[in-house]
Amino acid sequence: MASIRRLIIASALVLLAGSAAAEFPDRPIRLLYGFPPGGSGDIIARLLADRMAPDLGQRIVVENRTGANGALAGDATAHSPADGHTVLLCSTGNMTIAAELPGARLPLDPARDLMGLALVARTTYGFVVPRGSRWNSVGEIVDAARKQPGQLSYASPGIGSVQHLSSEYFKQRMGLNIVHVPYRGSAPAILDMLSGRTDFLITNLGDMMGQIRSGDLRLLALGDPAGRRFFADVPFVSDTVPDFETDGWFALCGPAGMTAPVTRRWQDAVRHALGDASLQTKLLDNGLVASFEDTEAVNVMFEASRRKFRAIIQAAGISVE
Repeated sequence: MASIRRLIIASALVLLAGSAAAEFPDRPIRLLYGFPPGGSGDIIARLLADRMAPDLGQRIVVENRTGANGALAGDATAHSPADGHTVLLCSTGNMTIAAELPGARLPLDPARDLMGLALVARTTYGFVVPRGSRWNSVGEIVDAARKQPGQLSYASPGIGSVQHLSSEYFKQRMGLNIVHVPYRGSAPAILDMLSGRTDFLITNLGDMMGQIRSGDLRLLALGDPAGRRFFADVPFVSDTVPDFETDGWFALCGPAGMTAPVTRRWQDAVRHALGDASLQTKLLDNGLVASFEDTEAVNVMFEASRRKFRAIIQAAGISVE
């Protein structure tokens, strides 16, 4: 009798779990983003929220949970119920770089505490110099750095940023001695480069399309093939630096342990949203390329990205201590 009772209880629990998954979502959804309004990620979050809400049948509220370079939003997501009602717009830095930096004190381990649901968009990177720079190609900068070791400098929006690590990768590939000048964000890095205090910047082009098109910045080369969507005639960095490629991305992530039915619901909602031509155009207007990858593929991509950046960090001896 006891064994029959246990079997009945177990069957009921299975049915309840299936019912709960099938009911998702049954209330408004929070989409967290770890940085202030106005940047590329915030634009993506709000476009996605508007487009996915009708498909999911619930309002999606974008919440800018700023602090600790995106880690507070990641931690809040990781500690939310894994029922799909709290998700995170995650990015290259906070999902695959931050935990690889020696000395970093994070409230979570992204690889353990979060999971990817779908890739959303890619950001293209490029090699830029100020309007008055004497260099007209990446090759000229390589030659100058070899003739004057330690005399050239590059800017970045901070230690451990994609911009920083991309530039270190450039140095490593070509065996160059170039000084890193970190700033607190992209805006001061760009301003100082425009004034001639640093020589170049490898960065996300979406945040500076205006300066490039106005001529204040000159784009010498693209860091990845997606850049050809915006600048058809600009060469690639890899034309000078063998195997060089860098870009950034945004993905939708959730707490580890989300069930397969809820994960698939999010995956399908993202796929459907990114198939909308008007959303694709709005992303392109902001220097972003809609790029869908499913749950399995995006988690494989995360791990490959961690390995890549871990190797760059170790070779350069970078830490945040």
